[in-house]
Amino acid sequence: MCIGPVKRLCHWGPLAALGITKLVMYATISCCSMWWPPDNSLGGFINMAVFLAGCMLIFYNFLSAVFEGPGFLPLKWAPESARDEVHLQYCKTCEGYKAPRSHHCRRCGRCVLKMDHHCPWINNCVGHVNHGHFTAFLLFSVLTCVQSTVILSCSLYRAIHRTYYIYHGLEPIIHFSLIMLVICVFALGLSFGVVLAVGMLLYFQIRAIARNRTGIEDWILEKAIHRRTENEPPFIYPYDLGWRENCMQVFGSCFEPVGDGITWKVRDGCHQYTLTLEQREQKREKRCRTRAYSVVHSYSGRWLPLVHGWRVLTHPPFTDEPRIPLAVGETVLVTRWRRYWLFGERSPPSGKNDRGWFPRCCCVDMTVPPPPPPQPEAPLDIKKQL
Repeated sequence: MCIGPVKRLCHWGPLAALGITKLVMYATISCCSMWWPPDNSLGGFINMAVFLAGCMLIFYNFLSAVFEGPGFLPLKWAPESARDEVHLQYCKTCEGYKAPRSHHCRRCGRCVLKMDHHCPWINNCVGHVNHGHFTAFLLFSVLTCVQSTVILSCSLYRAIHRTYYIYHGLEPIIHFSLIMLVICVFALGLSFGVVLAVGMLLYFQIRAIARNRTGIEDWILEKAIHRRTENEPPFIYPYDLGWRENCMQVFGSCFEPVGDGITWKVRDGCHQYTLTLEQREQKREKRCRTRAYSVVHSYSGRWLPLVHGWRVLTHPPFTDEPRIPLAVGETVLVTRWRRYWLFGERSPPSGKNDRGWFPRCCCVDMTVPPPPPPQPEAPLDIKKQL
């Protein structure tokens, strides 16, 4: 079920993002007014104006990404021609077919147009409609935090070496109270962390836009390349039209994306269902690899299982996919394997929370026969006779 605009914002992700932005903004403006006062020089005025403009652009693109959303496929959607239904996947939750490049988000409860990923910081998916605003939010966050890092570092340096500037009669003299010093140091750490973490995310987003691929499509393409044999022709990704046109599809004019999110322009030699047919084939092979496991130890579904050993605790799957609670005697159809974790679906499904990760030690493979029971050891006198 889709979440309303107010509830979408009242979540730890957006609240934390807004809180970090406001804290860094407050500390930077306070330091800037002492380090390079805007009312004393033209350079100080330009410096403050650029920083405030960057902050406003952060808030605008962040709220646009939150409230505009990724764009959802209409419920019970079906293609115009019934003959095309055989090329598409069916979504049981939305009771309709999935359009090309659309995927169902279990957190939003809807099929998302050109879904890239579900971002907890905006408490929404990044998709066809808000991809441009989300990327602009990352860009201005990095640029503004670079400027903030410089201002806070210079201000703290002058405050720490205040006696040197007083002795030599240099201006300005920066003085911090204890609380303000703690706030500035904390804000400097947050600002520098944003430059590193968000900068890396920005790089991946720009690369994805230039290639016209989403994070999900990267994974589909990787599997398509690896599953082909030497005698088969290579798989051609249908949506890469060159970096200029790829960027225009996302940013368009004034961050208005091109197209309706259902029908896409494709390369020569491809059609609308090239990638969808590849997905169907990959899922068919996935079903062929599925193995049934029987639950022999119960699992609560917690993300930090303390009772299943330190190896399970310290080697969790690095994904936001759910964990499923298990009871002894249940059957799970496993499709992915890790050293200490398995991913599968409860069979038969109970209706909710039937698919996810669970510790490998809780189940045994039903397709592998159990080892024979140990034979009783022969008496000592019989051994001597043998």
